[in-house]
Amino acid sequence: MRHLEAEAAQKLWRENAHEHQKQPDGDWTTWLILGGRGAGKTRAGAEWVRHIANDNKGGAIAPPSIALVAETYADAREVMIEGPSGIRAVSPSGETPRYEASRRRLVWPDGAVAYAFSAEDPDGIRGYQFTAAWSDEFAKWRYAEETWSNLQLALRLGDKPRQIVTTTPRPMALLKRLIASPTTETVRASTYDNRAHLSEAFFTEIAALYEGTALGRQELMGEIVDDIAGALWSWNMIEAARISAAPALDRVVVAVDPPATGGENADECGIVVAGVAYCGDVKTAFVIADWSAAGLSPRQWAEKTAVAYHEFSADRIVVEVNQGGDMAKAVIAQVEPQAPVRGVHATRGKKLRAEPVAALYEQGRVRHVGAFPKLEDQMTTYTGQSSGNWGGKSPDRLDALVWAITELMLQTPAPQPGVKKLT
Repeated sequence: MRHLEAEAAQKLWRENAHEHQKQPDGDWTTWLILGGRGAGKTRAGAEWVRHIANDNKGGAIAPPSIALVAETYADAREVMIEGPSGIRAVSPSGETPRYEASRRRLVWPDGAVAYAFSAEDPDGIRGYQFTAAWSDEFAKWRYAEETWSNLQLALRLGDKPRQIVTTTPRPMALLKRLIASPTTETVRASTYDNRAHLSEAFFTEIAALYEGTALGRQELMGEIVDDIAGALWSWNMIEAARISAAPALDRVVVAVDPPATGGENADECGIVVAGVAYCGDVKTAFVIADWSAAGLSPRQWAEKTAVAYHEFSADRIVVEVNQGGDMAKAVIAQVEPQAPVRGVHATRGKKLRAEPVAALYEQGRVRHVGAFPKLEDQMTTYTGQSSGNWGGKSPDRLDALVWAITELMLQTPAPQPGVKKLT
């Protein structure tokens, strides 16, 4: 009975799926779906995994063992497994897998198993072996190269291990190599291809803000957007700056660009953590975290800043005081009164402040520890002419980055008690 339900569900899916959601023919190893937001990528991945889990034919080892790799462990559970288009939601009642949270795995009634992994923990994949894999939001992975390499080494069961990759694209080197591979079958889809299943308000109120922009081409149309004319940062600069780990750091700062207003409708609060060390005789900055978030009250972003201050053993908090003046410093003092806080005031235009920082990237004196997709999107689309690439909003992550690198690399800070002085 369970198999009949599964076959009926699979037949219904084949009849109603968009073309880009149907498994392609041919002798491929990787099925890559590049799509805009809401294009139906997650549903395609979940349905494909369901098919693999219930298919013990064609030479595959039974029961199948499947890897589910997401940006974080939380994303694996909340999107790929438990989400509205996730594996459990698309499974018929008789074939719904059981989720064992303590082991981060799904178990099907007939014995197929899928394990959840995070791209923030590349080594977590070591020691496993799989029949198939689903990699979601691949272009947002923090440690993409390391995670991908470990996953490929683990795909070694059955006559022909296969995998599906679902992602909104970014112009990352690894994604371009994957597209160019002769064993990859690439399909593309835009947000508009799945319009019948999305809220019309999304298109009139949200999507319209991004139409015609570089970020809109990426996030809505699913295009790979390479360098933008006039942008201060290029993707080559970002890729050249990327490393997997930072050395011991002489100083660490948390830089904050507060929103003009607080509450659930507030703009993003930029919170970026960076440090500095000497690589040989060259002073180099290392971007180690982006904790930016939207919808925070002043108290909430101050608390988030204080947590970052302690977690990364920072020696200073740098906060822009243009919005609210001394209020920004005062709200941090209420949460963490012992933290040294420097208030910085933007007396020059945003582009003038950013240009010296971009020059440091060109000189190879700033490194990114892993990937920071939202921050890097702001960097590579910022031209200084308008903020239209962010729907009319200020690039707050970029602002926080500029304050952090400026503090570490472009001025001599006043020494604090107990803080190691750079020589």
